[in-house]
Amino acid sequence: MNHYPIHLTGQMPDQWREAFSELSGDLGLTLSEKGAEVLCEKGGCLAVTSDGASARVTWAEPAQFYRALSLLPRPLAACDIRQTPRFKTVGVMFDCSRNAVLKPETVRFFLQKMSLMGLNFAMLYTEDTYTLPEQPYFGYKRGRYTCDELKSLDDYAHMLGVELCPCIQTLGHLKRVLHWPALADLGDNADVLLADLDETYDFIDQMIRAASAPFRSRRIHIGMDEAYGVGLGRHLDRFGYEDPRSIIGRHLRRVLDITDKYGLEPMMWSDMYFHLDGGGRTGGGYGGSDMPSDKAVAAVDPRVTLVYWDYYHAKEEEYARVLKKHSVFPVPTVFAGGIWTWAGPAPAYQLTVPNTVAALSACMKAGVDMVFATCWGDNGAETNLLTALPGMQLYGEMTYTGAYDPAALAARFQRCCGADIQAFLDLSRLNALPDMPVDPGDPVDLAKIMLYQDPLAELFEADTAGLDLAGHYGGLVPVYARYAQENPSYRLLFDFYGALAHALSLKCAWHQGAAEAVRRSDRDRAAALAEGLPAAIDAVETLRAVWRRLWESTNRPNGFEVIDLRLGGVAARLATAEERMRAFANGVSNDIPELSEPSLPFLRRPDGALHGLNIMNEIVSPSTYDWTW
Repeated sequence: MNHYPIHLTGQMPDQWREAFSELSGDLGLTLSEKGAEVLCEKGGCLAVTSDGASARVTWAEPAQFYRALSLLPRPLAACDIRQTPRFKTVGVMFDCSRNAVLKPETVRFFLQKMSLMGLNFAMLYTEDTYTLPEQPYFGYKRGRYTCDELKSLDDYAHMLGVELCPCIQTLGHLKRVLHWPALADLGDNADVLLADLDETYDFIDQMIRAASAPFRSRRIHIGMDEAYGVGLGRHLDRFGYEDPRSIIGRHLRRVLDITDKYGLEPMMWSDMYFHLDGGGRTGGGYGGSDMPSDKAVAAVDPRVTLVYWDYYHAKEEEYARVLKKHSVFPVPTVFAGGIWTWAGPAPAYQLTVPNTVAALSACMKAGVDMVFATCWGDNGAETNLLTALPGMQLYGEMTYTGAYDPAALAARFQRCCGADIQAFLDLSRLNALPDMPVDPGDPVDLAKIMLYQDPLAELFEADTAGLDLAGHYGGLVPVYARYAQENPSYRLLFDFYGALAHALSLKCAWHQGAAEAVRRSDRDRAAALAEGLPAAIDAVETLRAVWRRLWESTNRPNGFEVIDLRLGGVAARLATAEERMRAFANGVSNDIPELSEPSLPFLRRPDGALHGLNIMNEIVSPSTYDWTW
């Protein structure tokens, strides 16, 4: 791409030359004293105006300056663009705790894109993937960041106008920490820290000190969401029963004493205050129509900011209702939406787009100052976070324009990310067939279900009866091959999805015929199905190899052993299925009991709609997969 020369004069951010050097490739601009004159001015809002010969850029903060440069026409043309951010702070949280730990160079890549989009805030969600000098088992063999790595990333983010903030856990979600014998005594249960134990607060002090040290930001996210069973494990044995609200309130005060000690401004997820009032565990635990109880309100310490997380609704009024509930707490509320990167190998943009539009619209009307998008990696981080880029762009465009305009979003994505947004959105076609009945609020992750379904147990036969899954996935193979050619910067990403679609098409050809062949004693059909399995095994092995290349292109190698084990298991079970089906086809055996047994619906609701299942253990077999007593 030929870079368009410009000559910048006037008021620019500190370190703008270093930042411009990092962004010039994406901007398609180069600095030259003979280039088009662009006068820069620090002012009250973002503006880009031009008469076609020269231009003026107005910015209020550095991230707006780099967004403004990305809005500059190439070559210069008459324009008058004025944008007032609807949120003071807007950004992204990247999950680095569910096996995939982003490489520092990948974090830098995302920070570059955020700056071009005008996003000014980022968090790396690290449950145990940062270094605790006093605790060698904390993040052991998990790809944890060093303090120097995080400090370098903070310097880079600061250069680009992005505030990088630590995001940790100080109550629940610490299973990977507490499973080590050296730290197990600090647990109330397998996932939750033991409140009221002095040693616990020494440990939390170590975490907060280490997590905050590399960053300029005085903000820190202390987590504390989904701390189910608090007070009902070792705490109950040691201290007796007490209302969990009181335990959480007391625990929060002690944690905030530590953040005060280090001069930090903490925020925390708000769901437990609603869960303990009967909000449930789904949809963020914010269900019900009642306002928070007096006990819940009293448990909130005025030193903390609450983060309302919700990515489950497509109706604006649902978010408005819960934002109203938060208004009774004596602290500010931040909103965290979601870019659906956690339902399986493919992103769920069928939920991301409508739910984000509804959520941010409600936040604008409620006067929320700060919003960010979460990019979780539940159950093994199977979705590569490169797929989050369209969702990030959506947050940027809604923040600066106040509306969702698909055409404008696509144009901005092409400018900031150098790719066709439709190619990314079409990755969600792996999750469902076009006419398949689904629950609109539930991510049907059909790609994950079909990938891991055992070829003999066939748990989802009744759910998918009548669906041409093999044809659907086979039809996606050339689509993703074309996208790989058309979007060369992301070729490996689309190569992976092409390999996934191919493996699914072959595996689903077996799925659609195996049980009926056995039930009807159709030995010719059984022989043909067995003949198709070596190609399916080869496709799974190809998928595993491409997946590893994609994983290691953006993440540290730690954690991919789980994907290796999963796909190795898929290949092994296909080999077993081939052997047994050949025996059946040849008359050596007269039955395959698992396949001949009638199938019952698993995921189909009474109204016919399917819901999702993104936990591999529950997909692969009805037998016990992990150890239970």
